[in-house]
Amino acid sequence: QLQLVESGGGLVQPGGSLRLSCVASGFTLDYYAIAWFRQAPGKEREGVSCISKSGGSTNYADSVKGRFTISRDNAKNTVYLQMNSLKPEDTAVYYCAADLDIRAMCFMTLARMDYWGKGTLVTVSS
Repeated sequence: QLQLVESGGGLVQPGGSLRLSCVASGFTLDYYAIAWFRQAPGKEREGVSCISKSGGSTNYADSVKGRFTISRDNAKNTVYLQMNSLKPEDTAVYYCAADLDIRAMCFMTLARMDYWGKGTLVTVSS
């Protein structure tokens, strides 16, 4: 069964850090660009960050630039999202998604994604 599983969410105080993980099972991530999205209550799902299949290209939403870092370990079939200096407005369910793309680039476009995880909740609150 092909699936992505996110983990690492939780409750953190403003200014704190969390590291999210996205693990693939049933397929290899070697040929996939990976994107992280998030959805806050009452809002649309939005792109946060993405990384190309080789890891050589990354993109970030303006709202998280300088605070979040995406990385991948293809040997572990895992992609990470390191989130620092968290703010209450970062509160959301975070999803990872896989985009089959052989090019050395990535996109944070919902319609491009081939597989989705079920999400992990991040709550930033004092």
